[in-house]
Amino acid sequence: QVQLVESGGGLVQPGGSRRLSCAASGSPCSIGTMGWYRQAPGKQRELVATITRGGTTNYADSVKGRFTISRDGARNTVYLQMNNLKPEDTAAYYCNVRGVEVPSLRPFDSWGQGTQVTVSS
Repeated sequence: QVQLVESGGGLVQPGGSRRLSCAASGSPCSIGTMGWYRQAPGKQRELVATITRGGTTNYADSVKGRFTISRDGARNTVYLQMNNLKPEDTAAYYCNVRGVEVPSLRPFDSWGQGTQVTVSS
């Protein structure tokens, strides 16, 4: 199994910045796409950003120009740099990692436990 550990959430003022991290560990694996999703109270979980193994990124329109996703292949870690945060960014942020276990090539689709980001003055 592949486990994900997230960190970096907390309380931040509007206009502030925060960086989330998510590290994958456990079974040997080959990681493909990594991403961040978020869920606000009373709303469905939504995509924030994804990054492929080759570095291609995709962002929700609501975060384009403010958030940046990146990954460190050597550390099996994905980051989300969030700048110019707004109250509407308040949500639980979840890391998602997809790939295959090695050597079985069994696919996996793992989720982190979530980290809360609250944007408020």
